Amino acid sequence: MEIKVALIINEIVAYKPFLGTIEVQFPKMVSKFMNQYPKQSLDNINLPLERDVFLRTLIRELSGTLQDVVGLEEAAGFISVVGESMGRQINQDYKSALQVSNLDRKQVVEVLIDLKKRIQGGFYVIEENDEKIVFGNHICPFAEKVIDRPAMCMMTSNVFGAITSDNLGYAKVELQETIAEGADGCKIVVYLKTTLESEDAPGREYFRGL
Repeated sequence: MEIKVALIINEIVAYKPFLGTIEVQFPKMVSKFMNQYPKQSLDNINLPLERDVFLRTLIRELSGTLQDVVGLEEAAGFISVVGESMGRQINQDYKSALQVSNLDRKQVVEVLIDLKKRIQGGFYVIEENDEKIVFGNHICPFAEKVIDRPAMCMMTSNVFGAITSDNLGYAKVELQETIAEGADGCKIVVYLKTTLESEDAPGREYFRGL
């Protein structure tokens, strides 16, 4: 037993210089490695947060909370109030910019497409006649934030409805297909007058304000 202990002690003594070298060199190695990869600062970190994302996320969370607390129908009603107010303001902005007191049907279509383009939507006309305008869309201005938030579609319904009715007297907006509910794109029908088709269609009616 004494012989074994002596051998172990001798081995430790023999390796001590080597262990000491490691103790001295390791901190230097770590410091050199850390210098090669300096700490990230707030100025150069890659963080997906800016005003557009923040506002879209804010609207998503607000609409989601409303849907959970008061239900989809009531949530859509609250958002409709905001959307209609915005629609009438946007309508005035366009008329002032175009220097006209009223938009005709052609101008209404152009304005609806233009406003969506300005907020990074991808709307286009599928069909247009005296009774209705059918729009398609392949890019939602809210992007992925609209998924599972159909109440947010009331912004489109009310902006379209307010602008159309203020200029043409009447509108009924039907959201036939929406990205929010899982479709590849949106299909929005804006009825310009009361017909058998419009009466059978689900949707919201809008009338020219006083």
